[in-house]
Amino acid sequence: MANILNHLFTINTLTNIIDIVFVWFLIYKLLMMIRGTKAIQLIKGSLIIIVIKLVSWFFNLRTLAYLTDQIFNWSVIVIIIIFAPEIRRGLEKLGRMPIFFPVRNEQKDIADNLIAALDKAIQYMSKRRIGALITLQMDTGLEEYIETGIPMDANITGELLINIFIPNTPLHDGAVIINDNKIATAAAYLPLSESNAIPKKLGTRHRAAVGISEVTDALTIVVSEETGEIMITHNNHMMLDLSQEDYLNYLRAQLEPKNTKTNSFLSSLLPHRKKGER
Repeated sequence: MANILNHLFTINTLTNIIDIVFVWFLIYKLLMMIRGTKAIQLIKGSLIIIVIKLVSWFFNLRTLAYLTDQIFNWSVIVIIIIFAPEIRRGLEKLGRMPIFFPVRNEQKDIADNLIAALDKAIQYMSKRRIGALITLQMDTGLEEYIETGIPMDANITGELLINIFIPNTPLHDGAVIINDNKIATAAAYLPLSESNAIPKKLGTRHRAAVGISEVTDALTIVVSEETGEIMITHNNHMMLDLSQEDYLNYLRAQLEPKNTKTNSFLSSLLPHRKKGER
């Protein structure tokens, strides 16, 4: 038994285990990044081509096999051309990883500016009962929802967010989606939740906020048009009737670079949710 254990726990074995775990971790992170993006459609298309290739090989269909071989030969170049914007954004995210303290400080400044703009817009709209639906992309891509709206690619300011949701304007009906510290789109459509746990008093904006939290990890802020109350949905959790201090603490916990902070705010908030608890 000792010889077997010594044979299993050699340096080469441990190296191989670390190698395999690291590769699977990279694959997992890649799948999380492309979930909800156009790359998913590319993967589905590639699987179909692979099936066609196997069928042509099994039945000895030479012409079909030749065509599929040509597709595979040119696929790398085609992928680079089609997904050049996504590749650029991925490299930018890699460059912004908090390896050094100056980068972390820069990320904190960006997060603080975003939170300040959101707070300004939320307070203005809440007091005047202007309905709003703001979705922040986290890890899961939201490209399929961004494409349903009107592209903006604008810097985030409280004034711009307020102006978008002013009633009877072209962009007020729908969601604003924020990605890479930019307002990516306005008047976007989000999936509506069919959950029975949503209180009947809540409207379409609230159901859309819950719906996007059921299928992605996006963080969504809702300002009620009827009451001015503020709701946040995230990771299939619904937090109702938040005060300014509540939502600011939660936004800081989720958006600021992680150091010694934890995401304990959510667990501390949940026991106090009496109305519309989910």
